[in-house]
Amino acid sequence: MSGIGAVFYRDYRQRRNNLTLIIWDLLAPLAYLLLFGVGFERMMGGTLRLDGQQLGYTAFLVAGVISMVTFSVAMNSSWSFFSDKESGIAQELLTYPVRREHILIGKIGFNVAMVLLGSIIVVALAAMLLHVPVRWSRLPILALAIVTATAGWFFVFSACAIAISRMDVFYGVTSAAFLIFMFFSSIFYPLSGVPAWFKGLAYANPLTWQTDLTRFALLGTGDPTTMLYEGAALIAFCAVCLVVAVRYLNRGV
Repeated sequence: MSGIGAVFYRDYRQRRNNLTLIIWDLLAPLAYLLLFGVGFERMMGGTLRLDGQQLGYTAFLVAGVISMVTFSVAMNSSWSFFSDKESGIAQELLTYPVRREHILIGKIGFNVAMVLLGSIIVVALAAMLLHVPVRWSRLPILALAIVTATAGWFFVFSACAIAISRMDVFYGVTSAAFLIFMFFSSIFYPLSGVPAWFKGLAYANPLTWQTDLTRFALLGTGDPTTMLYEGAALIAFCAVCLVVAVRYLNRGV
């Protein structure tokens, strides 16, 4: 078995033995879609207009739920990374004949598999049960956005897991990141009607780039030129975070 495959299999075994994380990663976003999406749509009693299209709030929220899957899987994987560091397993892992880049690639591969599984569940539920008008021909764009964003967020949280030595600090950082990145983005609401300062913060947020690209792929909303810019920004975000994560990993854990 290659080093990448060994790391992938180890993460699979680790996650399989922790059903709580699997439920949180895959089912919690579905709860958001059903409770907030369906509930808010009925409460609003109508549709919202986005880029010339009339959309129900449930359809609008689907892309945001996929972004939440990406973010939560990466964050929970960083917790396992931090636990390995605390227990000394990470130091032992670095002594194995596996390149450190391969450790990251193996972990990313498992994260991508988890996120793709969660996204398939979300899209299938949205299309079949909630009658969201999914544009199936654009699913390759969706897959590319998911893979890029998953890698980027995993690199961010892995660097935090390596750099931070105290569990309470790490918990505080990840919890704050979850709230800040989620709510200062286009996950839950369109940005057309928000204040200028809020819009500026939201468009500097990689979760907004991913969510906009996902919404473009699923529903056809958004300007293609803007999507190209946001796609390039998401790729740059992933590349920069990769460099940072490898640098921290090379310093040791």
